[in-house]
Amino acid sequence: MRKHGLGKMPVWQRWFTITSLSICSLSGIAFLVGHEFHISKTILGNHSVLAVHGIAAAFALMAFGAVMPFHIKAGLKAKKNLISGISQLTILAILVITGLLLYYGPEESHEASELIHWVLGLIFVGFFVFHIITRPLKQ
Repeated sequence: MRKHGLGKMPVWQRWFTITSLSICSLSGIAFLVGHEFHISKTILGNHSVLAVHGIAAAFALMAFGAVMPFHIKAGLKAKKNLISGISQLTILAILVITGLLLYYGPEESHEASELIHWVLGLIFVGFFVFHIITRPLKQ
């Protein structure tokens, strides 16, 4: 069994988190491109892509819930990757709220929720990639 540093995720958990967030992000971007910008709308802007996005989002939330007790707590204590980590948590919370408003909120909140969700979703991808590539090297 591999030894892990304080707050370092096991390999399976790291890949589960990266995979679920990547699928969620890529399917969200695909839907945005197809639905909003009408690029390959029949392929990218269809309900199946949106369903993949929603299912991946559910798995991404499970991944975040799994990393909170150790990885996030240890990162806060060690003061490592604070900007990207806290930004991800904040943006993720807003993405969850706006995503739920898109499905369950009043019709008049949909346009604003959609815009906020797309803009923050794209910003989230940047913070997520930055957080992964700037993680401390193995010792």
